[in-house]
Amino acid sequence: MKVAVIGCTHAGTSAIVNTAKLYPDAQITVYERNDNISFLSCGIALYVGGVVKDPDGLFYSSPQKLDELGVDTRMKHEIISVDTDRKTLKVRNLVTSETFDDTYDKLIVTTGSWPIVPKLEGIDLGNIQLCKNYSHSNTIIEKAKEAKHITVVGAGYIGVELVEAFQQNGKQVTLIDSADRILNKYLDPEFSGKIEQSFRERGIEMALGQTVTSFRGEDGKVNKVITDKSEIDTDMVILCIGFRPNTELLKGQVDMLQNGAIVVDNYMQTSKQDVFAAGDCCSVHYNPTGKMMYIPLATNAVRMGTLVARNLVQPTTPYMGTQGTSGLKIYEHNIASTGLTEGSAKDERLDVETVSITDHYRPEFMPTFEEVTLKVVYERDSRRMLGAQVISRVDVTQSINTLSVCIQNRMTIDQLAFIDFFFQPHYNKPWNFLNTAGLHALPEIETKTPVHA
Repeated sequence: MKVAVIGCTHAGTSAIVNTAKLYPDAQITVYERNDNISFLSCGIALYVGGVVKDPDGLFYSSPQKLDELGVDTRMKHEIISVDTDRKTLKVRNLVTSETFDDTYDKLIVTTGSWPIVPKLEGIDLGNIQLCKNYSHSNTIIEKAKEAKHITVVGAGYIGVELVEAFQQNGKQVTLIDSADRILNKYLDPEFSGKIEQSFRERGIEMALGQTVTSFRGEDGKVNKVITDKSEIDTDMVILCIGFRPNTELLKGQVDMLQNGAIVVDNYMQTSKQDVFAAGDCCSVHYNPTGKMMYIPLATNAVRMGTLVARNLVQPTTPYMGTQGTSGLKIYEHNIASTGLTEGSAKDERLDVETVSITDHYRPEFMPTFEEVTLKVVYERDSRRMLGAQVISRVDVTQSINTLSVCIQNRMTIDQLAFIDFFFQPHYNKPWNFLNTAGLHALPEIETKTPVHA
């Protein structure tokens, strides 16, 4: 069996390693246009902020490790075109510029995503940087040394993490987003507002509800960001607007969402036989709504890559879908979320209710007992849980993994009230705060005094 793999980050590495182990006789060839593989881009802010001193720790595999598995790993090779009917690839060696053809029996597409770059006046000025891969992170670190003021465009996870890193490195920072609050896709206002307050307390300027319209510069370098409401003097700009899937190679050959994300079935196969896909180039089955959605996360990618290998010859292990579960630490705040927020549920026109509690995470007789705030979103009629968010100064983020499982298994808010959790004063109360949220949401019951004959 001849297997060709295009791209080698999270999903690609996972698919390759597992394919090599499951099918030792397979001939596996990997084409990667970069000079490194498996970079954990979610660690960029930690690297930029100096928390991670050795960037080698952000790589969990290497071409050498793949070679040891018998994989033909071709770095600095770009796929020019794919013919899924003839099962052929046209390849360019980026070092020698040589082009050649290759064939496959099974094709694994793990081409990932790329940052969205708006077509704005001045976008090509120096010191306007993307933030996606290892090369980007090194460039940001080097150029930030000379920058006094840094502007981050985009208030998603990567954007707010970079804001924190730059501020802690002594930079003046402005955060711009067209939405009127940060992290609006992941958190409801009562949660994102706490992070915004922490930013303001540290002198971070937030230009929210503003859209960048152009950039201006001097001597070829950016020195001003123009929005529809203000002008911001700056030395450096980091674009964190979002990502789009890298799927041009298969356009018109397999089914895709409107944004170009490849549609796969439960076994990671595309609409074309023997063509599999995984990771940030794909759509995923989103359990809270039952829809195919684009949710680029490393956790989704490694699961999907593993499933590609297991289902490469015959369907064996189906994908269970995702809740888009994620976590974040900003200053003293430990935050996590899963599934739909109240806002996104209403955008989906779902009839929902919510329950919110603020409680101490463990008994008040303990030396410390920090507050935890939890919010659960659930469907009004079925009472099925659809999403949850938690924030605390103490790390209780694993509770969101528990709620992710509950949502995946279509449990109700009423069941949450009585799930069996352990009690130990070091960790929680006799009623775990997850139980407490469920108890608060329980409907009242009508009671009548029994009549005795």
